[in-house]
Amino acid sequence: MSTIKSTVSGTVVKIHAAPGDTLSSGDPIITVESMKMEIPVEAEDDCVIKEILVAEGDTIEEDDDVASLG
Repeated sequence: MSTIKSTVSGTVVKIHAAPGDTLSSGDPIITVESMKMEIPVEAEDDCVIKEILVAEGDTIEEDDDVASLG
């Protein structure tokens, strides 16, 4: 299974994608607040989201899986 990993540590403030969504490279999947900045975690390639693995309000670490691809 392929996954998207967080690029930063922080709190998930917004989820932009849902299971079944088709994303293009650069489309935001989630937004993480880190050091008072909002940083998007984006799709690296064209993909289909299988599952979102985090929820708004979750605290995540850099390299945590945030979404699985189908």
